[in-house]
Amino acid sequence: MTPEELAAAIRRVLADAAASGRLAVTVPEDVRVERPRQKDHGDWSTNVALQLAKGAGMPPRDIAGLLAEGLAQVDGVARVDVAGPGFLNITLDAASAGELARTIVEAGTAYGHGDAEAGKHTNVEFVSANPTGPIHLGGTRWAAVGDSLARIIEANGGHVTREYYFNDHGAQIDRFSSSLLAAAKGEPAPEDGYAGDYVVDIAHRVMAKEPGILDLADDEAQERFRAVGVDMMFEEIKQSLRDFGVDFDVYFHENDLHASGAVDRAIARLKELGVMYERDGALWLRSTDFGDDKDRVVVRSNGEPSYYSGDLAYYLDKRERGADRVFILLGADHHGYVGRLMAMAEAFGDKPHENLEVLIGQMVNLVKDGQPVRMSKRAGTVVVLEDLVDAVGRDAARYALTRSSTDSTIDVDLDLLTRHTNENPVYYVQYAHARTANVARLAAEDGVRREDGFEPALLTDETEAALLAVLADYPRVVAQAAAMREPHRVARYLEDLAGRLHKWYDTCRVRPQNVDEEVTDLHRTRLWLNDATRQVLANGLDLVGVSAPERL
Repeated sequence: MTPEELAAAIRRVLADAAASGRLAVTVPEDVRVERPRQKDHGDWSTNVALQLAKGAGMPPRDIAGLLAEGLAQVDGVARVDVAGPGFLNITLDAASAGELARTIVEAGTAYGHGDAEAGKHTNVEFVSANPTGPIHLGGTRWAAVGDSLARIIEANGGHVTREYYFNDHGAQIDRFSSSLLAAAKGEPAPEDGYAGDYVVDIAHRVMAKEPGILDLADDEAQERFRAVGVDMMFEEIKQSLRDFGVDFDVYFHENDLHASGAVDRAIARLKELGVMYERDGALWLRSTDFGDDKDRVVVRSNGEPSYYSGDLAYYLDKRERGADRVFILLGADHHGYVGRLMAMAEAFGDKPHENLEVLIGQMVNLVKDGQPVRMSKRAGTVVVLEDLVDAVGRDAARYALTRSSTDSTIDVDLDLLTRHTNENPVYYVQYAHARTANVARLAAEDGVRREDGFEPALLTDETEAALLAVLADYPRVVAQAAAMREPHRVARYLEDLAGRLHKWYDTCRVRPQNVDEEVTDLHRTRLWLNDATRQVLANGLDLVGVSAPERL
């Protein structure tokens, strides 16, 4: 019995009690069951009686008692206990609990998927680094987290557009192109420019493509470096992300907002809504009406659009392209942007924190030999995506950046992530998957086949009950990770599951112990449990963008 099936059974018991007049309640659409903190409190618990008590006009323990009587008659329920002020602790019989193994194997990659996000189109914008250099560690964290969040929303039935915003309109592009020109001439980078091996490399590639570029006047040469060099930097960034396992549906160029008239359309819409005004020759958004700390200039007194005008146009463009919700993942230095962005959404008539959500990610520090790693030869000043992947590999890099809440600053220990030990969390989880694959291979050699038998009532060992309970919890974890925008919940769940698998492996045998031992239904049933665990590990690793190896 899965948690969902148990919740449905509780709803049926409530409906029967309401129909018979014993309980005056409206049956809730959603009944939550969860694993108790203490294993001697049963397999599952619910506080639904406490939630219904006020509306029913009854003490919660009385409601819990009615529910306990009804649930005791449900097939697969071994015992129901009323605890504390009205909690229900529910213990399943071994056969009912063990049946989950077959459910998981038969569901395959679909196990854990739900429909909580069905019918919603979410635009997730992440990374969005300036096209003036490689992706730094903060952007690398968002590459891992943003892609994982998108996968998790999709696993809950949502439609996701992954979007990368290229900031290719403004002074930073001028500084980048002047840096390329200086590198081509063998001169130091301008004081406010960009340095590093990548600048020299792109400058040389531009010269190879346009051999006579240095024969042009400096302003003409710089314009060619802008046109060609920026495109080369774009392609490097895109390739770095693809190599990291992150593919975007849309690469949106800031320059297009201005060239397409999107900025003018956004301004016209806000004027229609009556939230714009003129002062000192400039055009302003009355953003303080929507919780901002000050009104924002949209068009300066010289007629030039402000940077904020691009935010307005880009948000409206996403909504017009069909996004019900817009998620923007920003670095730790963007806390001050949240208020103005929420004011923007409300000014357009949307609901802040519903149609628009802003997620802020904290810093990433690299540590090697106990000391911080601060500089990259390639980038010159900061550590970048390629440095991390070169040091530990793609899987370890993605897992390390996803397994912690984005609210927290993380220290990534390069030495730890290269060890093949249980202290390395990605190795610990991948090893668990490889172990289940190896068990299945060896079981097949010994003639243990799932199709020859399945008796879930035989799964009575304490480690089997614990493993089944964790497997049953996977759909809830995936749903919660989507609802709370927290992919790290999936990674931490996988570590818990791996630990349960390793304990079970040390206690219970899937294969006969020797050649003379007969293959029994217990062996076959344990193979079902082994393969169910293997499936959930693979499903979860896929959600965090990490491979599930058959061997390590």
